[in-house]
Amino acid sequence: MDRLINYILEFGQLNTQQIELIKRSAHEITLRKGAYFSEAGKIPNQVAFVIEGVFRGCYYNYKGEDITRCFIQENSIMCDYVNFEANAVSSDYLQACTDSKLIVFSKQKWDELSQIIVEWDAIKNKMVQNCMYQKSRKNPVISQDATTRYLNFIESHPLLVNRIPLAYISSYLGVTQQSLSRIRKNIS
Repeated sequence: MDRLINYILEFGQLNTQQIELIKRSAHEITLRKGAYFSEAGKIPNQVAFVIEGVFRGCYYNYKGEDITRCFIQENSIMCDYVNFEANAVSSDYLQACTDSKLIVFSKQKWDELSQIIVEWDAIKNKMVQNCMYQKSRKNPVISQDATTRYLNFIESHPLLVNRIPLAYISSYLGVTQQSLSRIRKNIS
């Protein structure tokens, strides 16, 4: 819980009572590799802080292909936030790539914090903006050749390369697994 509090305090100041309220509003869960934190076709109803593990945001395109949009790892907030706030059905999945530990807030508890802690909305907005910025800025540039995209991925996500399945990396980069295997072989 201390890691969550330290993360929140990067975005604003809270007093001891407010920190205790935040701690009481959340609970810890574990998810096994392959499990979903949120799913397409459902309304997202939780916000999580990733303590351990890696998640991917993904969707299925019109051909039924599994497309990885982003990766979320330790010390990050995770949620399909647009649909969470709008109470709308999601078209994306948030799936555990590894066994994971999360600190989770229900929608009710998350919203209650806004009603009780005056500074919460400002802090929450900064956390969400940071999360959205990280996701958008790390997307691969499809106009680059596949080798460049992979090298940029290694540079941006050096700790992920050996933690997640190649299928997810190839999907994220927009290349086949066979192409990714060739690229990896050629740069080794």
